[in-house]
Amino acid sequence: MDLALFAGSLTMMLLYSPLLTLAAAGFAILPLLASLLAGDRLAVAEKHVSNKNESFVSALRDSLTGFSVVKTFRAEREIFRLFSESNAAAEDAKQHKRKIAKCIGTAGSVAAITAQIGVFIAAGYLSLRDGSITPGVAVAFINLMNFIVQPIAELPSILAGRKAAFALMDKLAKAVSDNVRETGAPIPAELHDGIALHDVSFAYPGGPEVLHDVSVRFDAGKCYAVVGGSGSGKSTLLQLLLGAYSGYTGQICFDGRELSSVDSASLYALVSVVQQNVFVFNASLRDNITMFRDFPEEALREAVALSGLSALIETRGADYPAGERQRISIARSLLQRAPVLLVDEATAALDRETASRVMDSILRLNGLTRVVVTHALDAALLRRCDGILAMRSGRIVERGSFDELMAAKGYFYSLYTVSQE
Repeated sequence: MDLALFAGSLTMMLLYSPLLTLAAAGFAILPLLASLLAGDRLAVAEKHVSNKNESFVSALRDSLTGFSVVKTFRAEREIFRLFSESNAAAEDAKQHKRKIAKCIGTAGSVAAITAQIGVFIAAGYLSLRDGSITPGVAVAFINLMNFIVQPIAELPSILAGRKAAFALMDKLAKAVSDNVRETGAPIPAELHDGIALHDVSFAYPGGPEVLHDVSVRFDAGKCYAVVGGSGSGKSTLLQLLLGAYSGYTGQICFDGRELSSVDSASLYALVSVVQQNVFVFNASLRDNITMFRDFPEEALREAVALSGLSALIETRGADYPAGERQRISIARSLLQRAPVLLVDEATAALDRETASRVMDSILRLNGLTRVVVTHALDAALLRRCDGILAMRSGRIVERGSFDELMAAKGYFYSLYTVSQE
């Protein structure tokens, strides 16, 4: 409707006086200039808000995921301070964006009113100078300008918002492209030697460095636990092994092959992941395990048995305990036959008994290379790991077996001792 009124008003103005219409068009350029000048600032502010929102969500996730560690170390005040700072930064960014948007909207309104006043003055001048514009035509122009003013007033906000939207689209496209390595080469879905990290450092875009010169080796077929406080870099380390980010320095090698040179399809056939939040379809256990694909019955039975789901499948009704989602994820990974299994806080939201059963299932998966990020410091389970890495502030500060680390009475010893209180 507004567009029809705008087009109709403009047509009538041209019929009344092309010269005065040209003058009106000249004044209407003002909001366009305002939008061009302010649009870039709004786009920058929109991206800044997006970055701060990411930091806020990350801080919230870390606070919830590491709740038990925070409580055991009595670090509530410090975590609350970090959370509050992240929240305040996000709100400041939103407030700044709102101010810019308000200024742009005000500039559009002022420009539109200026255009209307300019037309009034121009009509009066032409009427007094040579009578080419009659008072009736001047009044008609002023009334018609009422239907032109509204679109003119909205133009700066629309164009600035469009720039901001394109800026976010560019950011999203870049984030998606970070996981795509079209130039990488395919490799077999096998791991014979192991995974080696050499002086790996990493920072999220626009943020401080979160991993610092990490060097570690995961031998093929063995199981490793990665422990540490919230924000120590554990999950980031696993995300790098999964190929989620490419902006790291140093080397990440699978059997001597640098990760960045491997194409995505080969990497996802080589590595599978079990996460805390496992997506489950509203379908049968079988469909959730197979992801609606066909697998040999023998392979399915083996995956079900190794993941600890046999008893549940034999006895289940229409529902099943939410804690078994992790076992479904393990069974999915086994059916995929990926030789490397990454486990990221898979037991964080589970009770102690269920968490112990899930970890036992993972430890019994002989033949797979397993890297397990965990907050649960269970001595019986950790003794079954081939190695434990203790991380703090983005660095590996200790490594060894459970008994070795306890005998050293260092950071891991303190972490474990406090968790048992």
